[in-house]
Amino acid sequence: MATPDDGTVLLDPDEPARRLREEIVRLRDEATRQKELAHRRAEFWTKADIALGFPAALLAGTAGAAGLATADARVPAALLALASAGFAAGAGFLRSDTRRRANKRARHAWAATEGRATVKLAQEHLTPQDLVELLDFRQAALAAYDGDDPPSA
Repeated sequence: MATPDDGTVLLDPDEPARRLREEIVRLRDEATRQKELAHRRAEFWTKADIALGFPAALLAGTAGAAGLATADARVPAALLALASAGFAAGAGFLRSDTRRRANKRARHAWAATEGRATVKLAQEHLTPQDLVELLDFRQAALAAYDGDDPPSA
């Protein structure tokens, strides 16, 4: 942009193309950050699912075995069953498996957005339609956190 002595503003003819490219770079960088964040979240929820689910299953089996072993083991078996129920309730309340799947879906959607933006940036000429397409990919990636698993074929 240039300003001559009379105060009028002259636009650079390459300004719209430069701004379009900058916006696509910004979208690609956002997709990269969000993809990495979704990956870390998926790993966290995988660990949380295991940390809650495995003890629940182990304690439930132990409680059943202890309860059937002798009459004197009823109180410890009941305590183990209560602990197992607590772990199972925690796992159900946090929905860690659902969150893990949602973050995996989001990670794939952000990776698709990032890849598409990289391909667009390799082109010499960009159009506003390229940006619209990338914004649609971004919207799909944002929706991936809330959506259900796609039906299996």
